[in-house]
Amino acid sequence: MAEKSQTAEGGRNQALFAQLVMMFHAAAMQQMGKIMNPITNKIERDLDQARTSIDMLAMIQEKTKGNLTQDESRLLDEVLYQLRMNYVDEVNKPPEKEEKQPETSQ
Repeated sequence: MAEKSQTAEGGRNQALFAQLVMMFHAAAMQQMGKIMNPITNKIERDLDQARTSIDMLAMIQEKTKGNLTQDESRLLDEVLYQLRMNYVDEVNKPPEKEEKQPETSQ
């Protein structure tokens, strides 16, 4: 019976790990302005915060090295690759020009 419980717990932990990785993925994509913020319903861009989210996933990868299943490791590798490529794309974009308000004559 204990073996069944460990298997169920392992499966739950795998699902929770995948959720954690995908939570950071969604946060970083939102912070890069790739997806809309569901709270404000706006596209917002904060590349410093996106970098922090990516760095946190990289830290998780480093700290869990050798302790992940092949599927968990592959998920983390793929998410980090995708986020890093999107980050480079955003960093290399020219700065958005601010729209000037028409001047009124007085």
